[in-house]
Amino acid sequence: MRESARAGRVVLFEESARDGAQAKTLMSAGFRVRLAREQGAVFGADGPRHVVFAAGFPSVCGQEFEATRQVAWEAQGSVSPSAICRGTVADVRLALGAVRGAAHARVMVIVAASEATARALVHSGARDALRQGLDVVKEAVDLADGIAVDVCLVDAPRADHGLVAEYAGAMTAQGAATIVLADTVGDLLPGQTRTLFQRVAADAGPEAVLVSHLHNDLGLGLANTLAALESGVRVAACSWLGMAERSGMTATEQLLFLLAHDRAKAEQVLGADCEPWWTQPDLTRLPAIAQMVSDETGVPLTVTTPIVGTGVATISTGTPFTHPGTFQPYDPQQHLGLSPTVVLTHLASRRVLSAVAERLGHRLDPVQTGIALTWVKDRAYRLNQAVIPDADFAAYLDGLTATTPRP
Repeated sequence: MRESARAGRVVLFEESARDGAQAKTLMSAGFRVRLAREQGAVFGADGPRHVVFAAGFPSVCGQEFEATRQVAWEAQGSVSPSAICRGTVADVRLALGAVRGAAHARVMVIVAASEATARALVHSGARDALRQGLDVVKEAVDLADGIAVDVCLVDAPRADHGLVAEYAGAMTAQGAATIVLADTVGDLLPGQTRTLFQRVAADAGPEAVLVSHLHNDLGLGLANTLAALESGVRVAACSWLGMAERSGMTATEQLLFLLAHDRAKAEQVLGADCEPWWTQPDLTRLPAIAQMVSDETGVPLTVTTPIVGTGVATISTGTPFTHPGTFQPYDPQQHLGLSPTVVLTHLASRRVLSAVAERLGHRLDPVQTGIALTWVKDRAYRLNQAVIPDADFAAYLDGLTATTPRP
C-alpha cells in the first residue's frame, strides 16, 4: 500500500463490507470473500497492490471475527485484507488474530481526533485521546509481527489540523503504515478538503502516507475525494454503491471509473504524466459486481445511479437515438461492455418505436407505426407509467400486425 501510494498509484480502501454495515446491510462471510476476489480481479495479479479490503470489525461478535478471518485467508491473493479495531490493546490483539498469517494483512486502529469525538469515544480531550492512540499504535506495531498497522483519525476535519499533523507524523515515526483522515460527519466542502490534506501532509512530514475517508452527507463524497487526490493523496476509502453510515460515502464504482476511463480526466485530478495503475483496471467488471452487491444487500440500482444504474446505456428519445455519441459523456459499450438498449416510453419518436418493434420481431409500415405510437402514448398517460414493458408491447404488436392490412 505504501509502495503503491508513494509510486503515485491509486489504492482503493474498500469499505462496503465494514462501513457498509452501518447502512443497515450485512454481507455474509462467503459473500465478502466473493466480493474481495471479484474486486481484486479488476486489477488482475495486482489486486493486492490496488485494493485494501476492510473485511470486518472483529470485536463486534464472534461471527464478525470469523467472517473477517475467512476473508483474510480465502481472499489474501486477491486483495490486501484488513481488520478494523478500536484504539485499545485488547481490540488490536483481536484484530491481529483475525488476519494473522494471511498475505498482505493489515489492521486499522481507530483514534478520536476532535474534541467532540474524543469526549464521545474515550471521555477525554483530543490531545489526550491522540496521545493514548499513539501508545496503542506503538504496541500494535510491536505485536503486529509484519502485519501493517494503519491509523484512522476520526473527525479529522473538525479537529485542530496542527494537532492532527503532529500525531500523524508521530504515529508514522512509530511504524504506522498510513494515516486515514476521516470526514466522519460528511461536512466538508472540496476547498476545505484540499486545505486539510495539504496542511497535514506538509506538517506531518514526507514519510506520512495519508488516506481519505470522506462521507456523503452533503452529496460531496466523490467531489471531496477528488479534491484529496488533487492534493496528493493516493489512497482513497470507498464503498460499492456508496454504502456507509447515514447517507453513505464515495462510491467505489464511480471513483474507479472516473479515474480509469479517460486519461485526460485522470491527469486533471492526479497531475500530468500520472501513472495511477500497476495494471489497468478492467472496467467491464463493474456492472456485474455492482449488481452482485445490490442483490446481496438489497440496496437498489436505480435509473439514476451513475455508471452501474439501470439508466446507463439506455435511450428513449429520438435525437439521442440518432446521435448517441452527442448525448453521453462516454461510450458504455466501449468502457463497461454494456450494449445500448432502446426503451419505449411516452417520449418515443417513430424511429424509436420502430427500433423497439424490430427488436421484438416486428417490422412496421408507416401506418402501423403511427397507430402503435398513438397506443403507446395513450397507455403511458392513462396508467401514469412511462416505460412500456417489452412483453406488453410485443402482445400489442402481435394483435396489430394480425389485424391491420399492409398497403
